[in-house]
Amino acid sequence: MKIIKAEAFDFHCTSRMVRDSEGHAHPGKEHDAKLGFFRVTCDDGTTGCAVGGKMNVDILKNVVGPAIIGEDPFYHERIWQRMRTWQRLHSTFTDRTLCALDLALWDICGKKCGQPVYKLLGAYRDKVPAYGSIMVGDDIPGGLDTPQAYADYAVQLVKKGYKAIKLHTWMPPIIPEPDPKMDIKACAAVREAVGPDIELMLDPYHDYSRQEAYYLAKELEKLNFLWLEEPMDEHSMSSYKWLTDQVDLQICGPETMEGKNRMRAEWVAAGASDIGRAGTEVTGGITSLMKSVHLYESFGMSIELHGNTIGNLHVLGAMPIAGKYYERGLLHPMLDYEQPKPWFKEIYDPMDSDGFVHIPQDPGLGWKLNTDYIDSNKIA
Repeated sequence: MKIIKAEAFDFHCTSRMVRDSEGHAHPGKEHDAKLGFFRVTCDDGTTGCAVGGKMNVDILKNVVGPAIIGEDPFYHERIWQRMRTWQRLHSTFTDRTLCALDLALWDICGKKCGQPVYKLLGAYRDKVPAYGSIMVGDDIPGGLDTPQAYADYAVQLVKKGYKAIKLHTWMPPIIPEPDPKMDIKACAAVREAVGPDIELMLDPYHDYSRQEAYYLAKELEKLNFLWLEEPMDEHSMSSYKWLTDQVDLQICGPETMEGKNRMRAEWVAAGASDIGRAGTEVTGGITSLMKSVHLYESFGMSIELHGNTIGNLHVLGAMPIAGKYYERGLLHPMLDYEQPKPWFKEIYDPMDSDGFVHIPQDPGLGWKLNTDYIDSNKIA
């Protein structure tokens, strides 16, 4: 079995998601947007695909594509390791782009074996509880513009079956300066609204000082929050070591710090967090993420996965140690998460009334891509 073709291109799509000047997502008017698509085809006709995820289409088309022609897709570890080393000099070859390649290869392997990817990884569970991951705060009336708006929306999420909720609070440019006291007002309002039995987490502004992060953690302890995630610049590992030593609240990280599993090994050795954090898009795919999973397992630590990616969902199905939750979102009262995007025939992570997302059971990754829509909207 050999790879004979690799295609990468952007395609037009309609979206109601807009991003502010700092990159945070908010609901907006429907508009034309574009997404990346990557498809690998083998000599027996088997294909594997990846979509979105901020992949660099130029790198996939001009660097990755030619390099994998003639390769056996089952040698995905060898291919991944080779491409990882190429990231050093190809400065725009991001982990999100490496993830697109890795997902496509795992998709092929699962299809060829007639099994969902999580079973190839070593299945541990068929479903995982989800937490509702609320979008960052905004200034939209009827949106997430006040602490009470957060509380009202959290009640709606509990009614839908969520047993856990994570807040992302207000960040620039919506507010001129981040305000930890405003963050705590939203957290307190949500705790009061949902009661003591719903687990709550906070992912605030990511560049607070040590003193501000300490204030957040101590206040969240009073509110019985489960964890605090990335409140400071993750390049300062010593700051996270300091905070983890100072407070009882669990500190979760690193999330966006580059370095894949090797950087996470440094954090474990330093005792810089209580809970690990990683994900397919921020570490370079399923192949990479499983290395971090087994790293944390070796130290008896849990690891939570970043984002609602289909790769994360399969890894969660294979993890013998928590990941306690699947991050479902980003959620907002003015957006319908259950409505599939036009490039999907259906969503890949529907949640049941008990708050569980079931791992896709179709061979490969199991997402129902609308390839007719994607191909017909290809940007030349």
